[in-house]
Amino acid sequence: MIAVGAYDDVRATASGMDRALDAGNGIVRLAPAWVPRAFCTPGRRIRLHPDDYFPFGQTRGGIDERWLASAVRADNGPLTGTDEGLSLVVDPDGGPLIPFDEFVAHHKAELIGGRVYGAHASWPMYSKFFDNQQALPFHVHHTDEKAALVGKPGKPEAYYYSPHMNNHLGDQPISFLGLQPDVRPEQVKERLERFAQGGDNRITELSLGYRTRLGTGWDIPSGVLHAPASVATYEPQAACDVFCMCESWSNNREVPEELLWKDVPTGRHGDLDFIIGLLKWDLNTDPHFVRNRFMVPYSTEQSVADGGGAYVEKWIVFRSPHFSAKELTVHPGQTVTIIDTDAYGLIAVQGFGAFGSHDIAAATLIRYGQLSQDEFFVSEVAAREGVKITNRSATDDLVILKHFGPGNAELALRV
Repeated sequence: MIAVGAYDDVRATASGMDRALDAGNGIVRLAPAWVPRAFCTPGRRIRLHPDDYFPFGQTRGGIDERWLASAVRADNGPLTGTDEGLSLVVDPDGGPLIPFDEFVAHHKAELIGGRVYGAHASWPMYSKFFDNQQALPFHVHHTDEKAALVGKPGKPEAYYYSPHMNNHLGDQPISFLGLQPDVRPEQVKERLERFAQGGDNRITELSLGYRTRLGTGWDIPSGVLHAPASVATYEPQAACDVFCMCESWSNNREVPEELLWKDVPTGRHGDLDFIIGLLKWDLNTDPHFVRNRFMVPYSTEQSVADGGGAYVEKWIVFRSPHFSAKELTVHPGQTVTIIDTDAYGLIAVQGFGAFGSHDIAAATLIRYGQLSQDEFFVSEVAAREGVKITNRSATDDLVILKHFGPGNAELALRV
């Protein structure tokens, strides 16, 4: 049977939205949000059942993304599911799943904080697990200015290569990021001209390739070309699905030319100078690209002060003013209370225990359409009061990835 969406009963009621937030004392559980990509081959590391990676029929492709704390829908063309990519809040009384965008609109600043809601009137980021067996095509996400031409916001993003999600590194664990410092715009245009000729336009020859180092990551501002490696990647990013595919060959097959023009104003289709204009040239050709974009995690000030005996918390995404992320490790048998300044989404990647009033457990194998206990969203109020977390294992760490919105107060960054 071909699936239309993962869940049958999805709708919001004011009583259900109030009940969900109150019952969890400001912490709500989220249902898995699976996203297919027609131009990708699933790497099968995001803990979905092996039989469930292709639930949509032949034309949709396989599931190689799971979106986290998402208040936006995926843009996968006319066959995109109604709630594809959108996170859904679990009603603790078993009622309908609640669309996260409506949940945010209902609770406003009570949920995501006055600063973020006042500036954006929405939850302006999400994270995802990207899980492709091969590298993605070389592509770029628009800046705010360029994305506004098609009615969308821009999309900066970041990568963290979690060891917990990578039992293998796929077929090409090398990322092509930016351009070589001496590359000129006319060279890029010449490779783009080859797109319509078929085959491989070999545009990544103008870039530099970087081997994957698990436990590290990259900051990729909007306007920077990139072809992410075949590694299961945790990706905090701005809440949008805008992109322009610039490579004509990937995953051992041609990339449809329509993806080159997907988010280009209709009147500019065929105008390769417009595509060149999507690129932030100084960032792409930065001779100090690694120094300015590479991220090696470091412990938070509070984690260092607390000594590391019960837990360790590290900043894993910290260069962008648009989002940030932490990795929290609670050691076996330990109970800690963790205070944050901002609202955040989270997912457990190892272990089990208690998170506030909820049970939490990293997933091992999830069927398509099944709920889980690995993903939550924490309101700003609950984050500032502190969340009590218990690792109930006597042997294994409880490991949680936490994704924050723009201008995290602890990092003192502002958009």
